Amino acid sequence: MDENSKSPLLNRTGAVADGGDDAAVAAHYGDPTREQRALARGAAVVDLSQRSVVTVSGPDRLTWLTTLSSQEIAGLKPGEPTELLLLDISGRIEHDAAVVDDGETVWLITENSHGGVLAQWLDSMKFMLRVEIADRTADYAVLGSTAPLPASASGEVVIGWADPWPKLGPGAASYAQVAEADHPGADWSWRLHVVPRTSLEATIDGLEQAGWILAGTMAAEALRVAAWRPRLAREVDEKTIPHELDLIRTAVHLSKGCYKGQETVARVHNLGHPPRRLVFLHLDGSEHTLPAIGSDILAAAPEASPAELAGERPVGKVTSVARHHEMGPIALALVKRKVDPALQLVVRDGDADSATFYAAAQEVIVRPDAGQAVGRPKGDFLRGQRR
Repeated sequence: MDENSKSPLLNRTGAVADGGDDAAVAAHYGDPTREQRALARGAAVVDLSQRSVVTVSGPDRLTWLTTLSSQEIAGLKPGEPTELLLLDISGRIEHDAAVVDDGETVWLITENSHGGVLAQWLDSMKFMLRVEIADRTADYAVLGSTAPLPASASGEVVIGWADPWPKLGPGAASYAQVAEADHPGADWSWRLHVVPRTSLEATIDGLEQAGWILAGTMAAEALRVAAWRPRLAREVDEKTIPHELDLIRTAVHLSKGCYKGQETVARVHNLGHPPRRLVFLHLDGSEHTLPAIGSDILAAAPEASPAELAGERPVGKVTSVARHHEMGPIALALVKRKVDPALQLVVRDGDADSATFYAAAQEVIVRPDAGQAVGRPKGDFLRGQRR
């Protein structure tokens, strides 16, 4: 990572750098639990200046993005937040972006590893339409919070986005096991604030003067995992389709016109089932450690011997892991659809000959029978017909 790409807030006392897609910002500032509690009650802000900001301006911007994406935004009102996906021809997720329009420009906020690629792809697709695409990451930084910013800092905000999760949008459908009123995300409140990058430190200073504190990405991730909220940099791999993550509820309009990947979206929803499903895991905390992202999920009895567990074939992978200030160690994972929802799982972290094992109680997010809204013919729609 280039030194110039690091957030200046990493120079704050106690700051500990994160890793992976969040390596340019702080995981915490010395007290992760205090930071998480402050964030949960709406008195902390998270430095997300590693996130990418892409803008689309011009009179055709809303109708054009509607034709390219999974979402219907042609009638999007200024300030109204939504989410869109860009899929490949097989319906697999390539990009996921927070979307808000200011009346003249659509602002897209996405992961730092996606911004440049997203801007280039959009630019290649504009043809003769009246749109202009720009990667504005060098100019703007992103902050996250669970509450609106106080007046002392709100003047610096260029545009804001409030996460619609988990509210069902127009043309959406729920793949969740629980009723909407019982969804853990019902208490989820998450906001992104775009500020000039040159004003980042001054904005934080104003927030601290108003009694807010800086929280690291560990705090934000713990609250996100607890709300069952998927994230592009964590839950999405080269095979992920929206149905597996319950993203049909906020990022897909099932009745909109043709777009790349729509056939798979429609077929799986109407005729089939997603091959994998997102689950929430309550992890055994007796190890006093957390498994790594990417650790294997085993459908094996926790009382199995280490030798038996070492040889067990995985049925899924851990995608996100966190230590929640109330629930303790928790995780999100993608598992095969047919894994028994009542089964106690085991997480295998590390090589088979030196692995650490964690008992994991699963809580169903995406129900195993999700999809098949019309009826299912034979065949695997993701692999295609055999020749």
